[in-house]
Amino acid sequence: MTPGLPCLPASSGCEVTKPPRAFSTLAPVRKRDGLFKLLGLCLLAGVLTAGILFPVVGAAGVISNQASETVEQTSSNLADVPPPLVTTVTDSGGKPIATLYKQYRIPVAPNEINDSLRWALLSAEDKAFYEHHGVNWARTLRAAVSNTAGGDTQGASTITQQYVKNYLINVVYRDDKAGQDTAREQSLSRKLKEARIAINLETKLSKDQILTGYLNVVEFSRQIYGIGAAAHAYFDTTPEKLTVPQAALLAGLVNNPIVNDPWNHPDKATKRRNLVLDRMVSNQKLAKADADRFKAEPLGVTPDTPAKPSANCTGAGPENGFFCQYVEDYLIKSGMSKDQLYTGGYTIKTTLDEKANHEAKVSAETQVSKTQKNVANTLSLVKPGKDRHEVVALAANRDYGIDQDQGQTTFALPSGVYNTGGAGSSYKIFTSAAVLNQGIAGIYSNIPVGSSYTSHVFTGGGSHCPPTGPPLNSKWYCVSNASKNSPGSSSLQEALATSPNTAFVGLEDRLGGTGPVIDMATKLGMRNTMASDTNGAEVDPKDPKSVPQSKAYGPTDKTPGYGAFTLGFSPTSGLELGNVAATLLSGGVWCPPTPLASLTGRDGKTVPVKEEACEQVVPEGLANTLAIGMSKDDQPGGTSAKAAAAVGWDRPMIGKTGTSQNNGSATFVAGTPQLAGAAMVFRTTGSGGLCFNGVGNVTTCGSNANMFGGVTPAQTWFGAMKNILGDQPIAQLPPEDPKYTGH
Repeated sequence: MTPGLPCLPASSGCEVTKPPRAFSTLAPVRKRDGLFKLLGLCLLAGVLTAGILFPVVGAAGVISNQASETVEQTSSNLADVPPPLVTTVTDSGGKPIATLYKQYRIPVAPNEINDSLRWALLSAEDKAFYEHHGVNWARTLRAAVSNTAGGDTQGASTITQQYVKNYLINVVYRDDKAGQDTAREQSLSRKLKEARIAINLETKLSKDQILTGYLNVVEFSRQIYGIGAAAHAYFDTTPEKLTVPQAALLAGLVNNPIVNDPWNHPDKATKRRNLVLDRMVSNQKLAKADADRFKAEPLGVTPDTPAKPSANCTGAGPENGFFCQYVEDYLIKSGMSKDQLYTGGYTIKTTLDEKANHEAKVSAETQVSKTQKNVANTLSLVKPGKDRHEVVALAANRDYGIDQDQGQTTFALPSGVYNTGGAGSSYKIFTSAAVLNQGIAGIYSNIPVGSSYTSHVFTGGGSHCPPTGPPLNSKWYCVSNASKNSPGSSSLQEALATSPNTAFVGLEDRLGGTGPVIDMATKLGMRNTMASDTNGAEVDPKDPKSVPQSKAYGPTDKTPGYGAFTLGFSPTSGLELGNVAATLLSGGVWCPPTPLASLTGRDGKTVPVKEEACEQVVPEGLANTLAIGMSKDDQPGGTSAKAAAAVGWDRPMIGKTGTSQNNGSATFVAGTPQLAGAAMVFRTTGSGGLCFNGVGNVTTCGSNANMFGGVTPAQTWFGAMKNILGDQPIAQLPPEDPKYTGH
């Protein structure tokens, strides 16, 4: 017989392998009536070992060298494919706010597995673990004989073999059903291959490493994998603190976690736990009296459900969930797959300022009730800078979550292109920047401001007011102002504060079309917005009607573009609108609005993230001068003056309100040198207007709509920023550049 093959004592022709000295109290010898059958199995083992399991010379083996190489490759996969781990998202101070995972797993080290757990598992699954070398031949070959007689091979695996099987199912082939089915296949060939890998592992890993590896991989149901996560989820404890009955329950689960689930099937779970306790007694690892006492104890699992964290951004809660969602979207856009994000075990330290985010949430919810149907109110805040634009807050009146009846949503309202009603006159910033860039006017230049204006450049209707000038051969584009009082003319700075439509459509005419305005919108920050289609969705290359806004509203061979672009009718991202203010307050340097402070891998090393580089998109003098041009909105006569006065605002700032057609959405983009951002209120579905009926009472409505950017959006921005900035020093705006003043 083959030397070293474990058999019972006195079995003829077999060498007895004694248990390690430290484990000398294993189960008693089997009864004599099994010796003859076992002797036959030992003989069969010798044949299989020589002919199948160890093919080392030419054609002497039954399995080819190619099969042997496959085994080696599979064995290597166990080391090359790391198990899925939990990714942790933190705020700017390192405090965890969310976990992202597909498998809830908390890895443990060998010294964290106590004796209660060790002997509960081995008594239940593999009491000869410390005796065999990866395969329990008595059990495996008995199953092989059963298989040849029409039985199956279940129940024959050692912990090492189960480690191999579970690693293949839960790690290597976790998203490959065909691979999982192969790993579960009840066939002799699969068992033999599994045995070879197990033997290979036993030559490379210690017994404690194998046991720990198995306990880190095995499933405990409900997305709970590994003993670290199971101890926490089932008993709110750690593996080294598990009691004997707790360990017995968990050891019993690995056999069939769904059937023995203690919440769904407490009777079956109790029966299985007690069976493990009995096996510990039989294995001489537990006194019978203690086992009887433990059997009388309740299961003791956490009430109702496992104590495990949420597997996605809902775990960040109603306030921080929108920020977490932006982190996920940002990393995926940067090249990380969602699978990598949810299995990589990263630590993502974000730029989230929880105090600022809280104030933003409170202010947004103060202005519009969280349960108000079909009305969203958002606030996005970005820190200006010439090397980074860090996002510090993303908030909404709605709570982040999945309970729609409570007004919750998982749509990225503050950051995504969800305001399909548009930003209104906030887009006049881009027309102003283009005019300054081309030298058409400076911030103090006088520009015409009539009560109505008819464009001779743009076409597309306007029958509500008559054309002026020479007769037109085509339709004209005519606009009027919200206010019937017109000064006739004003400086560009005054026009930015009072926002007459006629002045800015006239400036578009002088630019020759929307091309320079759209180009400036893209440069200053509206990049995802301009790349989205006219419904705010990603462009579908298969749909000829799905084109980016930059193309849909821009000039063509036949038209100079849509003159209404400066009036902000197109879908808009609030975060990008806020980043426009950050770009102007950074001397014209655009940077991607980043939510990332650092990204660390499971090994503790920094993981590089591919982020877009910062760009000097307009001359610094232009940006600084336009900031001065936008600095009067909060002053008497400005569209946000009342909202500023209501909170006692006393800081230099830039600002621009906007209201879309039919008052269905409104915005306020603004900033100080320390912090910039944008507030938006909009209908989430359908068309129509919004009615402002007082603070906290904003509703959808029809022809009597009265929402404006200087009301809810401005009140949201000032209400949050007053508390966020608190007693921080007052910072001055940068000096203007005479080149862009018009003097």
